[in-house]
Amino acid sequence: MNTALDFHLSQTRRQFFQGAGLRLGGLALSTLMGERMLGAATTPASSQVNQPLPGFPHFAPKAKRLIYLHMNGAPSQLDLFDYKPQLQKYFDKDLPESVRNGQRITTMTSGQSRLPVAPSMFNFSQCGKSGMWMSELVPNIQHIADDIAMVRTVHTSAINHDPACTFVMTGSEVPGKPSIGSWISYGLGSVSNDLPAFVVFTPTFPATGNAQALFTRMWSSGFLPTSFNGVALRGQGDPVLFIKNPPGVDGSDRRTMLNALNKLNQRNFERFGDPEIQTRIAQYEMAFRMQTSVPGLTDLSDESEATLNMYGPDVKRMGSFASSALLARRLVERGTRVVQILHRGWDQHSGLPKNIKAQCMDTEQACAALVKDLKQRGLLEDTLVVWGGEFGRTVYSQGTLTKDNYGRDHHPRNFCMWMAGAGVKGGTVYGETDDFSYNIAKDPVHINDLNATILHLMGIEHSRFTYKFQGLDQRLTGVEEAHVVKGILA
Repeated sequence: MNTALDFHLSQTRRQFFQGAGLRLGGLALSTLMGERMLGAATTPASSQVNQPLPGFPHFAPKAKRLIYLHMNGAPSQLDLFDYKPQLQKYFDKDLPESVRNGQRITTMTSGQSRLPVAPSMFNFSQCGKSGMWMSELVPNIQHIADDIAMVRTVHTSAINHDPACTFVMTGSEVPGKPSIGSWISYGLGSVSNDLPAFVVFTPTFPATGNAQALFTRMWSSGFLPTSFNGVALRGQGDPVLFIKNPPGVDGSDRRTMLNALNKLNQRNFERFGDPEIQTRIAQYEMAFRMQTSVPGLTDLSDESEATLNMYGPDVKRMGSFASSALLARRLVERGTRVVQILHRGWDQHSGLPKNIKAQCMDTEQACAALVKDLKQRGLLEDTLVVWGGEFGRTVYSQGTLTKDNYGRDHHPRNFCMWMAGAGVKGGTVYGETDDFSYNIAKDPVHINDLNATILHLMGIEHSRFTYKFQGLDQRLTGVEEAHVVKGILA
């Protein structure tokens, strides 16, 4: 008994044609993408394996590559970059209703009898020629103030971590959409034949951090072909599982086996027309190349002591944030299109002063070093660096408030993100918030405006970058109008 055959034989003419559109669509897609997805199995070694889409980029890009530093859990803008000295006189006073204006707050603080204002206990100073205000928590980032554009008025629709992280990375709170790294690698491909177009790090974080979960949807290809998933490099042991050949197997043996496997997969593709078969072929080929390229990537013996010291004492500890930042530079140097570093532990509902200090000590030196390192090597001219979280933190304290201890709840109304590098106007502060860092006073920037700006810097017109799925022209910036933030462009 052949169940599949029986099913097709029992179909009516109407049922056959109802389903045929989907099947023929898959065949058409596989035909269009076949050469690209087949990769090195059918193209000369000198050719670009990860080809851009026809007509991409839409115009000359400022940035050829992206490094996205995501501080998962939401850093407090009030304690890092949004200086509000006048709040000291409001210490432990209730947040005025005229400021909150009936806006929703989370269930974690909605039951509090009071919403007492908690000014930052950290000192701020003006940095660089631009005079940008920054906290004492980020002394190394202070030194790159004139290289970055600080956006103080980013806002989002989500008030809880999972939908907010999904939103900031995919442009939608609804799971199943492609991440920004997948969109970019799908559109622009990669100049490296030996490394993935999109690589992800999830480094360790201080033990005091409140760890929000990291879901693979933050680097998933969603409805795009699965070959555009981010490749997560591990921080312990081999960066990629089974990167080494088993005992008794050498590279030529692996090549012979892979050639035979590719022929079998190609026959299946010709028979069924399933695009995922082409994805499988391309991924096997990339895995073979990574057996040579990854060990060289992670070998830091060719880095100078000055460079290693710039990233900090943890740079040689695999899996640390500093190590991930240095590897990010080495990856983009070798042709990887997008690198994403997701650092957890920033969800500080209590004990914020102690915990945010630990988080900054773990990351901010390496963040500044990455920008400096790229600049010294001439890579910052066409590399875009983005730093930020999924939302901000409230001006009022969650839980007990004292002069030297407080917590902050989720705040989607405004938060800070910064960008540096290709096409970005360094030393710029964009947008203004009210005296409580609670509402936007001038120049709001929605998450999808920020994503539109990232795409623009990479030579992509966001409204023209679409993918047909479920009958809709899907795009990273959603269905509502999004705008490039021209005030931060050089």
